[in-house]
Amino acid sequence: MFLKTKEFQLCIAVLLGIIILLLPRPEGTKFKITGDENKVLFQNINEYFTFEPEKEGVAGEYIIKSKNPGTPEATGDFLKEQASELGIEGLQVYYVDGLSPRAKRFLAVLIVLVFMFVAEPIPLEITAICIGVLLVVMNICDVKQAWAPYMHPVVVFIMCCLIFAITLDKAGITKRLGYFIIKMAGSSVTKFTFIIAIGLGISSSFMHDAAACAIGIVTMLPLMKAVGIEPHSRTAKFMLLSLPFACSCGGMGSLMGGGRCMVAAAFLKEFTGVEITFFDWIKYAMPLAIITVPVAVCLVYMVFRPDPKFKLPEFDEKLGPWTAVEKKTLIIIGLTLAFWFTKGLHGIHYSVTGMLGVTALVLFRVLKWEDINDNLEWGTSLFIFGGGISLGLAMGYSGAANYFANLFFPLVQGGGWLLLFAGVAVFGALVTNAMANVAAAALILPIVIPMAQLEGVDPRVLALCLGTATSFAMLLVIGCPPNAIAYSYRYFKSSDLTKVGAVATPVLLVILILAASIWWKFLGLI
Repeated sequence: MFLKTKEFQLCIAVLLGIIILLLPRPEGTKFKITGDENKVLFQNINEYFTFEPEKEGVAGEYIIKSKNPGTPEATGDFLKEQASELGIEGLQVYYVDGLSPRAKRFLAVLIVLVFMFVAEPIPLEITAICIGVLLVVMNICDVKQAWAPYMHPVVVFIMCCLIFAITLDKAGITKRLGYFIIKMAGSSVTKFTFIIAIGLGISSSFMHDAAACAIGIVTMLPLMKAVGIEPHSRTAKFMLLSLPFACSCGGMGSLMGGGRCMVAAAFLKEFTGVEITFFDWIKYAMPLAIITVPVAVCLVYMVFRPDPKFKLPEFDEKLGPWTAVEKKTLIIIGLTLAFWFTKGLHGIHYSVTGMLGVTALVLFRVLKWEDINDNLEWGTSLFIFGGGISLGLAMGYSGAANYFANLFFPLVQGGGWLLLFAGVAVFGALVTNAMANVAAAALILPIVIPMAQLEGVDPRVLALCLGTATSFAMLLVIGCPPNAIAYSYRYFKSSDLTKVGAVATPVLLVILILAASIWWKFLGLI
């Protein structure tokens, strides 16, 4: 059918981008000026703008507001022209409540890419490469800014997780894990998936969700192949999508589960002096993880019900004692996990200790370079997730994210803690699909903390809200590492993830808000 052809879908994507470019751009009324310590610019344009003294704080930075919105003298371009005529070097003009031309170009690129990520008219790896290309072509950033995130430390960390999964599979440890679970689940595919997904999901509170997801997938795949579960079947989609959804939800359980939790706690301390300790976070958030992990798997089950005709094989043979290769694998990966757990003590990034572990695996002859080269999904780690990071960073520095935050949050201001909580949760869950959840937490928290203080809301509520709600990056493959890792095995389409994510995201958000309202009230937080 013509409507499903790649050419037609590409035309739709381009048309959507053109429509965004043609729409009128809200100029706004407020502008942030940096690099003008003596306020020379303001002194020359004060007949058109008023000063916003309450926003003053950082040296050389101030905010001005237009006296006559809609006039040529009330625009960002006018301010830049004036600064140029005055010869002020290093001065920058930022839009506070308006949409800058660069942010508008970014939104046009974003709508094109989101459509291509969902419809898949071309392979996602090529779409991910187009992110860097379009950001440069549309003059949103320079070449270095566009391509550097493709080798971001998080990308290297994901490669480590995938290599560890390859090692566990090659050493035979995943076979032991599968054997152990089948002993509990019997031959039922559904029981097996629920046990492994919920088990690794809860484990994600204390280990990185990407690593937990990768371990689960390489345990599942041999069994799926043994019973003939084909890629893109409903059973395959249920099994492969349950893991990333469960692991993403589980990551909210402790400060170790995801960088988003750590960033939320750190920003809270930075802006308010209020600290959420490691055990405080577990007390507040672990019950939410315990509730949302099985619910997420149930939702995937409801959307993609597995075919009951598939029965997992029985293990007739004894697995025998642990081999030397298995022991070496466990020791090296165990030590690496210990480094990851103690990052707060030594400060070495996950990517560095992860690659140290990979090097040890090769030096001790557990793994060969050929094993890595032949089995690693380079396209997923380098292009899809790297491109996602590049897109997310561009959303921040183009000003688009800030514009939406300033547009959205005043709508929930004045409605009490529950409305503010719900608004922050919804915005965080949506934004984190287009940027790393760590970046989403870092972007939103500085905006909402002052609002919480004005409302008389404990700022810990919003920090916990962002750390938990940004776990629901379930709409796009680029949303979080577990999604990208699961997709790399090609057992489901990108649109399948979006389909179940569109169901799961609102349901999980409602459960999060209700559970937090009851549990945190019981603890006296609200």
